[in-house]
Amino acid sequence: MADIDGVKEAKSFYTDTPQKTEGFFLKGSNSLDWGMKNRLARIFNPKSGRTVMLAVDHGYFQGPTTGLERIDINILPLVQYADTLMLTRGILRSIVPPSETKPIVLRATGGTSILKELSNEEIAVNIEDSIRLNVCAMAVQVFIGGEYEKQSIINMTQLIDMGTRYGIPTLAVTAVGTDMARDARYFRLATRICAELGAHYIKTYYVEKDFETVASCCPVPIVIAGGKKIPEMEALTMAYNAVQQGASGVDMGRNIFQAECPEAMIQAVGAVVHENEKPEKAFDMYNTIKNEQSKS
Repeated sequence: MADIDGVKEAKSFYTDTPQKTEGFFLKGSNSLDWGMKNRLARIFNPKSGRTVMLAVDHGYFQGPTTGLERIDINILPLVQYADTLMLTRGILRSIVPPSETKPIVLRATGGTSILKELSNEEIAVNIEDSIRLNVCAMAVQVFIGGEYEKQSIINMTQLIDMGTRYGIPTLAVTAVGTDMARDARYFRLATRICAELGAHYIKTYYVEKDFETVASCCPVPIVIAGGKKIPEMEALTMAYNAVQQGASGVDMGRNIFQAECPEAMIQAVGAVVHENEKPEKAFDMYNTIKNEQSKS
């Protein structure tokens, strides 16, 4: 029981100062519950409103991708420069130290490999396991226009329902098949469908023509996928253009861990995303860090 002796009478009520109720900083998220907002505020930097997600979940359908052969050697040194780590529960449990405090976005769907039809996925992680792993969001692949489009949408809505019960956001990842047009019209369709059905934020691809319309008509945050490996300057330019045109960050994998100097690349990407650094200066930063590392 608290000691009540010597208790001072309350007197600082600030009756002339109305209590502030601040709106949440993230697009389309103001009506979410406290726990959901708290997790999103760990994924997205509250100062910039953006995120640099380090995507290393490729192995769930294509095995040991170049650069991901040894997560402990190639990836763990990069985590300190990321806002969020996106990966599978197998890698999380077997390799990532429990002392790591970076927020985790967990790949929650699966079912086929690159040898089969990729759109034939189902939910592969129970919500209870996501809770046990203390994740900040769950990622689901959505194949708008794919052979198993309906199933992937149902996967998403089921994951949203389960996550909402426990305050865990859902990231919808708009997957694009080889026979689909990668243009703004398609991505407006795909991202809007995911948002309309309740996804809390969305990962999609950047397109040079009219990307601002994709970001504008999506009522929740969009992060762009890094996609296939391209030259470092091109990747930095893509990230810069995307955030200037309305994206809330990047979820980049191969363009970081397959770069000539991954540690330099993730820092340069962070400067572009959080500090609005121009691609040319960010590329200079990349080269400076790379040269310093080569001397050490």
